[in-house]
Amino acid sequence: MNATTDLPVSSETRRLAPLPGDLAMWIFILAELLVFAVFFASYAFARSGNVELFNHYQQTLDRDIGAANTVILLTGSLFVVLAVQAIKAGKAALCRNWLLAGTGMGLLFLILKSIEFADKFGQGISLSTNTFYMFYLSLTFFHFMHVIMGMVILLAVAWKAHSGDYSATQHTGVETGASYWHMVDLVWVVLFPLVYVMR
Repeated sequence: MNATTDLPVSSETRRLAPLPGDLAMWIFILAELLVFAVFFASYAFARSGNVELFNHYQQTLDRDIGAANTVILLTGSLFVVLAVQAIKAGKAALCRNWLLAGTGMGLLFLILKSIEFADKFGQGISLSTNTFYMFYLSLTFFHFMHVIMGMVILLAVAWKAHSGDYSATQHTGVETGASYWHMVDLVWVVLFPLVYVMR
């Protein structure tokens, strides 16, 4: 019997896996999540004071587009996960392709969200229409801009992968970009049911 392999691992010897990507990006992500958390809490507080108004105007939103966008972003996240797996296997070209596919999902999200925005603006709806639309437009547009930023990051990472800057042993940049993209998706997974569905 090998005593060194049979002994249980103590809490002192156990080590947590490091966060994927760059620490600075994680600090930025946590700051962004805090901002969204304040937005969500403010929405919930305002809704509790005027439930009927929020429930009424919530019915004017296109849940089908919202649900489709949820699937689109989750699919984009899957593609980004595959990109990280590809670069860890030393497959830079495949990594680039998966990142471009993830960016494509982001573009599709923006197109569908723009259709929603165009419909609301065409009806003369604005931030000053009522409290519900003020939160709806503010939250979704703020997230919209984060999707754009996420796409820019993925494209930059894809270009570096194409240029040979990443490898199986040097891929922190890919993990950093992926971490930001997953944050964008996580926010939408909370935003969609909160604003579109919950009554």
